[in-house]
Amino acid sequence: MEKLSYAIVGLGKLGASMAAAIASRGFNVIGVDVSPKSVDLVNAGRAPVQETGLDELIRASRHHLWATTDMHEAISRSDLVFVIVPTPSEKNGAFSLRYAAEAFREIGRALAHKQGYYTVVLTSTVLPGSTRWGLLPYLEAESGKVAGRDFGLCYSPEFIALGSVIRDFLHPDFTLVGEYDSRSGDLLENCYSQILRCPPPCERMSLENAELTKIAVNTYVTMKITYANLLARLCEEIPGGNVDVVTRAVGLDHRIGSKYLTGALGYGGPCFPRDNIALSFLARKLGTRAELAEITDALNRSLVPRTVENLKRELRAGNTVAVLGLAYKPHSHVLDDSQGLILAHALAQSGFRVIAYDPLSVAMQLGTFCKTAVNGFLMRESLQQCLDEADMVLITTPDPAFKTLNSSNFARVKPVVTVVDFWRILQSELAGHEPHIRYIPVGHSLRDEQNKARLRELWGISTGAPIHGYPVSIGAD
Repeated sequence: MEKLSYAIVGLGKLGASMAAAIASRGFNVIGVDVSPKSVDLVNAGRAPVQETGLDELIRASRHHLWATTDMHEAISRSDLVFVIVPTPSEKNGAFSLRYAAEAFREIGRALAHKQGYYTVVLTSTVLPGSTRWGLLPYLEAESGKVAGRDFGLCYSPEFIALGSVIRDFLHPDFTLVGEYDSRSGDLLENCYSQILRCPPPCERMSLENAELTKIAVNTYVTMKITYANLLARLCEEIPGGNVDVVTRAVGLDHRIGSKYLTGALGYGGPCFPRDNIALSFLARKLGTRAELAEITDALNRSLVPRTVENLKRELRAGNTVAVLGLAYKPHSHVLDDSQGLILAHALAQSGFRVIAYDPLSVAMQLGTFCKTAVNGFLMRESLQQCLDEADMVLITTPDPAFKTLNSSNFARVKPVVTVVDFWRILQSELAGHEPHIRYIPVGHSLRDEQNKARLRELWGISTGAPIHGYPVSIGAD
């Protein structure tokens, strides 16, 4: 197969990272974006967005990477285009195609002047039917050409996480190719085999099956996260309960696996929260129900309110709460549906003084919060400053900056500090430092005697009474 040139429409976090990653493999790539600023940054060898390793990779790949605002130029200088534009959620939960539709219109107009066969690949997350019936008509109407005969069409999403987009793109578990016809699928599969260093399995299927697969993967992961959080809650209520012990054993079963099975705070970010809602919308429109997706979403949304009520029992009026981690995950400044951010707002609204620190967010869009209270809480530029002011510290993400903390960082100003560690990253450092540090690892039992008494009662055994036999059923008298 000859070496192709690529176009990337949309230079956001995924698009810019894909463009740089493909260029780093020696292919010519032209990026397209409606933002002249993003285009100028790429052409200057700089990243248009914040993403781990992106600035360095763009700089190293400048000889193969450039950008433009002109779709006609991009299509004329490439053989295949990846379309990676936002598909924001509508009020009913569906994914909007307004940006994708405009991109496909422009690509169609450019295709009218393109000689030879060309392939269009949609990468954005969409609902089943979007590629074939929502977007293809724009390509054919604007170009005057016919899919399958004059150009190819595929749906091929990426399975990446913000903060590790480049690594995830270049080293996927599998590639997913939804194909309009076999010619389109053959070409895209061959492209991946050249771009990726160690090509993984390629799963080829219809456009609609691929569109559903993308949402299915994301919603399954959220279900697994939510299940682990349920186990964490149960472990807090049994004597000696330890969610890490339980999930480690559960994860050894090859049918389940250990990924996303930690038990901590809920999921957030720009993708996971909306995918369950979209799947539920799709199911209703198709005359069925996605109750599991609905329950997963509801449980995830209930986690912060329940956590706030639990924390109130540990706090006094006027206490200062430090929230460590406002981005939805480490190595990212993205705040969309961040559990830490939602928790900070909720505690501030409950009347507590809330301060916060995040290694990346403090330098990005929340940087202006440092001197004045916005949305009810204050940002701190220094992690230690945040700790020194706190009566209670909440560790809401397992960020490497927080893993380096030890007992000497706490209770330097306040005589007693409560540390609530949702990810249990400081257990070896902080456990056993009473009375100055009260360490609360979420997902562990802290009331063993009370929990023992409740289990004895559950089995119909009075506390302290001799056991003469076993109850016939739980709760038997």
